[in-house]
Amino acid sequence: MEIQQRLLKFVTHSNWILFFAASITGLVLLPPDFARGIIFGGLIVTINFHLLYRTLKKALRPSRLSSHRVVLAKYYIRFLISGLIIFVLISGHYVDPLGLFIGLSVVVASIMLATMCELTKYIFKEAT
Repeated sequence: MEIQQRLLKFVTHSNWILFFAASITGLVLLPPDFARGIIFGGLIVTINFHLLYRTLKKALRPSRLSSHRVVLAKYYIRFLISGLIIFVLISGHYVDPLGLFIGLSVVVASIMLATMCELTKYIFKEAT
């Protein structure tokens, strides 16, 4: 399996694992609005990541290459919808902004984790 596919699979799986771990921890240990922030933030960013993956996979398929304008339009529509949802959640005081920030960081954390794992494999492979 190529490194790109391995990283994508790792990030996709770790997104959900980190999301569930953060959500459960938030529900058990933190106030309800903070926990809701983690849950909603994690859902927003994880769903956006999966939708971006699907859009790019369809757009870059050799049999039917999409225009870059279509890909960008879908990206900006998702961005605007996410921004609107975040605005409603914060302005309506449904979530704690810090909890939302933590939830929105799930994908970044999984990408960092994947990078550290690959670097560790590479370093130990070079050492042997």
